[in-house]
Amino acid sequence: MKWEHAQSEKKGMRRGIYILPSLFTTAGLFSGFYAIIVSIQGEYEAASIAIIIAGVLDALDGRIARLTRTNSHFGIEYDSLSDLVAFGVAPAVLAFQWALRPFGRLGWVAASMYVICGALRLARFNVQKGVEDPNYFKGLPIPVAAFFVASGFLFTSSFGDFSRGIPLLAIILIYILSFLMVSRIRYYSFKKFDIRERKPFSVFVSIVLAGIFIAYKPRIMLFPIVLFYVVSGPGRTLFKLSARRYRARRPTPGTGMETHSGDGSGRDQKGGEKAQPR
Repeated sequence: MKWEHAQSEKKGMRRGIYILPSLFTTAGLFSGFYAIIVSIQGEYEAASIAIIIAGVLDALDGRIARLTRTNSHFGIEYDSLSDLVAFGVAPAVLAFQWALRPFGRLGWVAASMYVICGALRLARFNVQKGVEDPNYFKGLPIPVAAFFVASGFLFTSSFGDFSRGIPLLAIILIYILSFLMVSRIRYYSFKKFDIRERKPFSVFVSIVLAGIFIAYKPRIMLFPIVLFYVVSGPGRTLFKLSARRYRARRPTPGTGMETHSGDGSGRDQKGGEKAQPR
């Protein structure tokens, strides 16, 4: 019976794959693997750029699949495997080679924790896809975590001697990124942002300013933008918790003591009956 069920499922499957989005996914996977190789060779800037390119390709393959209606189960699984290499293994190797090596065992444990949490984040995303609100990600997306590591190197390397004190900060941030990826903190997904629809003029101006901001000095300006997104999740969560506690402590109307001389119901302030004139 199981064999017959498997055969019936195979008959219902379409043969072949969609070429266009798969090519972008493959290019992203290649960029991630290239980042691993050059990280081992000590070329950290090239590795960081390769990870960022992989992130751009990862964003494009999903957009292209949705615009051309070429989504498939194969594409989803292939994209997840590519993400694990490009945004899980590659940033972990870069972080270890660049900043975590002085910590020895503690350093490679931190790097392996990043990879494990990234894999768990991808697995949870695949399982809960179609169930969770598409406007938000549950946990920090693994491409953003990889962008944080890559842009962090470009940022710190631009300040020369400042980068000498990075290892301690780097290992702390790697653990924080690992926690954020598997947390339940929500991040805005931008999936409903359709460039084909009309948007307010302020949105267009913001996009142009962000592009100019990055183009001015990409090595420096990219990291603050990624940092802002990473912090936006915990910041939004703390704001909502604070607002909820404020509403809980705020007295609801009608629960306070009334100090009016009368309310027209025939009773005085002490609850007794008012004296009626004879």
